[in-house]
Amino acid sequence: MKIHILTLFPEMIEKGFQSSIIGRAAQKEILSLHGVDIRDYSLDKHNKVDDYPYGGGAGMLLQAEPVFNAWQSVTGGRAVRTIYLTPQGTPFTQSMAEELAGEEELVFLCGHYEGIDRRVLEETVTDYVSIGDYVLTGGELPAMVMIDAVARLIPGVLGNESSAEEESFFNDLLEYPQYTRPEVWHNKKVPEILLSGDHRKIAQWRLEKSRRLTEKVRPDLYEKYERKQRLTDRLLKDKRNYIHMIESLRRGRAEIIWWEGEDILLYDRSCKLCMITAASKESGRLMLAYAPKETESFVTSQVFLNEMLCGSGGSDMGDEGESYGGYEIHCECYQLVYTQKVPLPVKHKDIRQLTMEHLDYVGSRYSYDGREYVEARIREGVMYGAFVENAPVGFAGMHNEGSLGLLYVEEAYRRQGIAVSLEAYIINRTLEKGWTPYGQVIVGNEESFALQEKLGLYRSDRTVWWLEKIKQKGQA
Repeated sequence: MKIHILTLFPEMIEKGFQSSIIGRAAQKEILSLHGVDIRDYSLDKHNKVDDYPYGGGAGMLLQAEPVFNAWQSVTGGRAVRTIYLTPQGTPFTQSMAEELAGEEELVFLCGHYEGIDRRVLEETVTDYVSIGDYVLTGGELPAMVMIDAVARLIPGVLGNESSAEEESFFNDLLEYPQYTRPEVWHNKKVPEILLSGDHRKIAQWRLEKSRRLTEKVRPDLYEKYERKQRLTDRLLKDKRNYIHMIESLRRGRAEIIWWEGEDILLYDRSCKLCMITAASKESGRLMLAYAPKETESFVTSQVFLNEMLCGSGGSDMGDEGESYGGYEIHCECYQLVYTQKVPLPVKHKDIRQLTMEHLDYVGSRYSYDGREYVEARIREGVMYGAFVENAPVGFAGMHNEGSLGLLYVEEAYRRQGIAVSLEAYIINRTLEKGWTPYGQVIVGNEESFALQEKLGLYRSDRTVWWLEKIKQKGQA
């Protein structure tokens, strides 16, 4: 990710991140941080960038031209997501951080004095964001807060794929209490359960502590958590057909946009994915009006939803007379679920987590979703390779929404159980996290169905459809 910060004090940003985890990630080129001094784009010979506000009032305003020129210098006029830090903005949240972490490039605009000429904000800014109900002397500290929260979610920055899954606000719960050595301090002992070595019971204890803490100090968050649990319990009655929704909720990825009876709309901000099921055309039409505009993909459960989203539904229009179209069907899939809690045997012994040194190998053999997608999967730590004599002979992984996939085995090593071992290995890793392993197989791919069923996965009796936003000419 490229991050540009437009500011009067670029050295404040640079020094602030110099010795941090974010700074080290920048040194490794996992992300880039670029401080841009707005004064460098002043037309005044003294580099003046401020002036008195029209209509009078205390303080000074940043002028439009220097800000616009600084913005142009990093965007070239392209449509790059640009964030202006202001107390008047939308409150910054963890879900917003997750959404922004999916961008390839971000611009942060830091105000000063009494603000910035409104005209340049209207031309450049896409998001107005506040980090709290208080006033600071400038936008640099809020920008650093946001950058830290966003950057740590970029694959490879933390160096531990589990780190972001076991902290406050994950799945709408606050983090459980933590303890380290010594075992006894000031006559206070570490809870016995944490010394037991029983990881299942430890996980249960931590979940219960998180639930009770959240209920006590953040009842607003706890209500969101409880609502997700109620919906999950409802979907579990038809587990195979709704496993994609169930696991997205369980893994803390999905937020509930709409839920009334059988009408459900979920949104995963991290991959801009909507999952929707509707009891009727009327309710489907109503829900689609609430789907986030930035949605890039849909997983649907009914044909009539496909007709609306593909613009072939005749008079199917939104509440404001807007046609839903703009999407096309990518594939139709059955869902397969591993319902057991018992780990599978892995016969091939040399299976390892892949790193960026394997990108060329994977990218040249799996081109279905593009090289950037493969790179993101590797950086997130969810790609695994099978090795023979220290050379890779195949790989598999987990897609960005959580399903098993990206499977490939070299021709010379097929029919030797390597594909089974790779998938079994990932299934076991998924079980370790307390999740249910599942995959989606395109209708007609009988070879893949046979492999999944050999591993003990059960097929859904209905299909789901993947729809992708149609890219306009000139879009990447």
